[in-house]
Amino acid sequence: MLPSQTLTLTVPRNWLDLYETIWQPTCFAKWVSDLNGATLVQEGQYWRAKRGESSLKLRFTPYNPFGVMDYWTDNGSGKERYMPMRVIANGHGAELVAVLYCQPFTSDAHFVQEVAALRADMERLLYLLTH
Repeated sequence: MLPSQTLTLTVPRNWLDLYETIWQPTCFAKWVSDLNGATLVQEGQYWRAKRGESSLKLRFTPYNPFGVMDYWTDNGSGKERYMPMRVIANGHGAELVAVLYCQPFTSDAHFVQEVAALRADMERLLYLLTH
């Protein structure tokens, strides 16, 4: 089992409305820092994020009525990294829940940086949704 960190973000918006707003892959490029400035191009069941000379291959859970927004990334190594994400109801608002797994051979210090980056991404999303 991999060590993990679960992050949550409370959003003052109906959960279904939030899901409908952010589930599409093209929305991720607006708030996920690894995709900042990238062009997303669909290639079958995958998406390719192109930024300069680098690219990232992504696969997303299809639209569903449950708020599941899982995705997988491949930086070219051929090994996908799984990122579970959910939008769930919280009264009249919503929670965005994301789980980040510490990958094998990743130092504790680097994992702390990854967690901080994800937290910043989630805060960026909240800002975009509320301003």
